[in-house]
Amino acid sequence: MFILYAIPIGILIGYLLGGRLDRLSEMPFRWGWLAIGGLLVQVVLFSGALDDALGDGVGAAIYVGSTAAVLVAVLRNVRLPGMALVALGAALNLAAIVANGGVMPTTAAAMAAAGLDPTDGFSNSAIIADPALAPLTDIFALPPWLPAANVFSIGDVLLGIGVAVVIIGGMRRTATPAV
Repeated sequence: MFILYAIPIGILIGYLLGGRLDRLSEMPFRWGWLAIGGLLVQVVLFSGALDDALGDGVGAAIYVGSTAAVLVAVLRNVRLPGMALVALGAALNLAAIVANGGVMPTTAAAMAAAGLDPTDGFSNSAIIADPALAPLTDIFALPPWLPAANVFSIGDVLLGIGVAVVIIGGMRRTATPAV
């Protein structure tokens, strides 16, 4: 959910710097279908609708695969301004997820700080006592008074900054003349 804040912030800064929203459609983003597909898989995976249908390890494998798919699409576009930060954040998150068996570890303290209760179903964040790559896990929290408060990682911060930079750069792009 952290990344959802990056989008309006990027748009606001883009406008303040003289950009236009319609210029985003001119960005040469390749393999967008792969990124959207990976993200949609995660929306379904974490909606709670599949909790009972997924066996042990299936949700984790789907999470790793969909995250890897999004990273591949991001890497395909790494030359766009800001996309290198998105790639770094996604790679850090994927490393933490893979190192911890297909879940992003968090702490009870971070969950409590975000006003969240641990759930029994498969979630993108799970409390793990001694996670691998602990500094890369969801150890930070948005306060519960914010909409969509959740736990987040340093990778999420880099992703958010990168997304904002991509949006700002895209809004400020000058149209390339037709040849």
